[in-house]
Amino acid sequence: MRNYFGETEWHRDWKAAFPPAFREVSFSDLALGELHRADVHTPCGTTLEFQNSPICLEELRSRENFYPKLIWILNGKKFKGFRVLKNLPDVDDPRIVNYDFCHTDHLSMIRKSDFLQGSPKVLNFHHPELRKLPMTSYYYSFCWKHPHRVWYQAKHPIIVDLGGHFIYQLKQRRQLSGDYPYLHIMTRKSFIDQYTG
Repeated sequence: MRNYFGETEWHRDWKAAFPPAFREVSFSDLALGELHRADVHTPCGTTLEFQNSPICLEELRSRENFYPKLIWILNGKKFKGFRVLKNLPDVDDPRIVNYDFCHTDHLSMIRKSDFLQGSPKVLNFHHPELRKLPMTSYYYSFCWKHPHRVWYQAKHPIIVDLGGHFIYQLKQRRQLSGDYPYLHIMTRKSFIDQYTG
């Protein structure tokens, strides 16, 4: 396996999970005279980029514009103040279509109607309107005390790897009071199997 200067063990471990023919695939952008090298490029046309360190918005946009089907995989073990918190209900459950999640570490919601009137009352999940809502085993709230804000500008999927068997896709629920970021948990193996099976 080829090693590139500055590549971390984390980076190499991820690439090693894919067949050699998928790794370090080069593409030329003839219009701009640029060479792009995908960490992993799968036969279905999906490009996986493993990012161990922060990148600037310009670099993010350059790669996202070049690769039509891109997935970012971030080394979350390096994030300061990143913690997975609590299970969430299904964010698309019709029973909460008229509610927004609050942007706090404590799981709570507000009514959209109250928000529009400028007097939102915070409701926790013991409140009669929310109490019977089932929680999922796959959606989680999280806190990120010092986020790399550039990632919230990404247009392509983002996977956060905190180490271990599970990885988390960073998603956002569209809301009146501001989009609510949350995590969708999956196994690392199931993610890899999607592209190698």
